[in-house]
Amino acid sequence: MEVVSHFVNDTVEFYTWSLTIADKRVESWPMMSSPLPTLAISCLYLLFLWAGPRYMQDRQPFTLRKTLIVYNFSMVVLNFYIAKELLLGSRAARYNYLCQPVSYSNDVNEVRIASALWWYYISKGVEFLDTVFFIMRKKFNQVSFLHVYHHCTMFILWWIGIKWVPGGQSFFGAGINSSIHVLMYGYYGLAALGPHMQRYLWWKKYLTIIQMVQFHVTIGHAGHSLYTGCPFPAWMQWALIGYAVTFIVLFANFYYHAYRAAKPGKDKAVKAAAAAAAAANGGGKPLLTNGVTNGHSKAEEVVDDVVATSRLRKGRAKKE
Repeated sequence: MEVVSHFVNDTVEFYTWSLTIADKRVESWPMMSSPLPTLAISCLYLLFLWAGPRYMQDRQPFTLRKTLIVYNFSMVVLNFYIAKELLLGSRAARYNYLCQPVSYSNDVNEVRIASALWWYYISKGVEFLDTVFFIMRKKFNQVSFLHVYHHCTMFILWWIGIKWVPGGQSFFGAGINSSIHVLMYGYYGLAALGPHMQRYLWWKKYLTIIQMVQFHVTIGHAGHSLYTGCPFPAWMQWALIGYAVTFIVLFANFYYHAYRAAKPGKDKAVKAAAAAAAAANGGGKPLLTNGVTNGHSKAEEVVDDVVATSRLRKGRAKKE
């Protein structure tokens, strides 16, 4: 108990000291005076991850089509606003895009950038709704470790970023990420419009590629800052590099299993099963799950069952 007591006291002392070097401009902004609201919301998110699937287990999934359309296109607008403010603010402040220290002044452009970064932090809290909608629609397979890790950590880490470094080099990663999120939520918004949009959504794979490129670029940007001795907090740069590496590993794993590990001929089987499913449904279109937002179609589920049965038969034949 004594060790625990010392640890708690040291943590409190360190946090108290760290507040003396925090940005005074943001301390009165919503959610910024204390980490407790951010931590409380994150804990509620984790609680919903546990309780939500249990609540939905014996219930019909919600469709939420109109809700998803409004939500996704609202996120497009929010992320476009953030990206635009960061770009215009950094240009007006004459930022050096390779090395830019944090300015804690009340210059109108610096405050503009800090405000845009605060909205970026808030957007990470709003994005918890991604998971809520997946669970309400019983898309439990979409709630992967990568999904939960990304959502839960970004909200907390960006509270730290806004509290201590809401400007300078921080604008770079947030600007790139919000720009990519314009494309991502645009994709989801179009998908939510219905199956007739599927012909225009061939570019989903490239979103994953762009996201992985983003992480390599941010690592290179942070590494360059460290190498050149840029007067931006080194702890932030090292934290960013370590964090980005975890995403590269997780996204690469996702990309491999989603786009590379598919068996030859499975795409044709999917199309054939989709046509059969459509015919059985009396329509001319494949049966898709709630308009598809990167979930599996019914046709793919049929193919997966066929593949699993085939493997089982082959295994039995070898034993015999």
